[in-house]
Amino acid sequence: MKSFENKSPKVTLVGAGPGDPELLTLKAVKALQSADVVLYDALSNEEILDYAPLAEKIFVGKRKGSHYLSQDQINELIVAKAFEAGHVVRLKGGDPFVFGRGKEEQEYAENFGIETEIIPGISSSIAVPASIGVPVTSRGVSESFWVITGTTYSGKISKDIALAAQSTATVVILMGLGKIHEITKIYQNLEKGEWPIAIIQNGTLETQKEVVGTINNIQELIVKNGIAAPAIIVIGDVVHLASKKIKEEMDFNLEDEFIFQNLNTIPFVN
Repeated sequence: MKSFENKSPKVTLVGAGPGDPELLTLKAVKALQSADVVLYDALSNEEILDYAPLAEKIFVGKRKGSHYLSQDQINELIVAKAFEAGHVVRLKGGDPFVFGRGKEEQEYAENFGIETEIIPGISSSIAVPASIGVPVTSRGVSESFWVITGTTYSGKISKDIALAAQSTATVVILMGLGKIHEITKIYQNLEKGEWPIAIIQNGTLETQKEVVGTINNIQELIVKNGIAAPAIIVIGDVVHLASKKIKEEMDFNLEDEFIFQNLNTIPFVN
């Protein structure tokens, strides 16, 4: 065990990336190696914790919709452990400033005069679509993208999804699988039922699963293929740019032409 004597309190908020430990940044690894305490969320891959073999490790996330600790309790624990032990690493999936409440925790620690540092992580909103060859932007296909939480703090669907659906931008929705019926309804009401959509479960991990369809049939495909949370939703013409392997699997599994009907207007990447 590490000695905590005469250590100045410090809090480092570290982005753990989308799940694959090899996508962790070098700076994140160094922070974990120097940590006295690691407070971690429900990470996609807990192998990342192996980079902090001597640190005390405390789970503070949520699983299956239930919070282990409230946000206020997490804030208080961060400060208490920093004064008690020294260097606290607050480890969060993806990037700590993308739906990670990282800023709240940083400000709370700074209110107690504690030094803080932010180490960004690769956001799952970009990395997970890329894992199946889907770019969030591509010349001539999509000039911008939205990243939206599917479920707000109140438990309701984000109003921004309805705004994004009116555009031609790529829409990436995190934590939205439980709202898929409402999401598809928004697009159908805009007569966009044939828009391509991809759902990617456990992105970047060996257990990754994906399904690609249209707004109209994606709910059926989710059930058929056993897709479950955690999963990321990608909507827009960029889905047509999925890798060759994914396209071949779509052709084999879906046994219809829905995803290939506009190939004359959407360039595929080989």
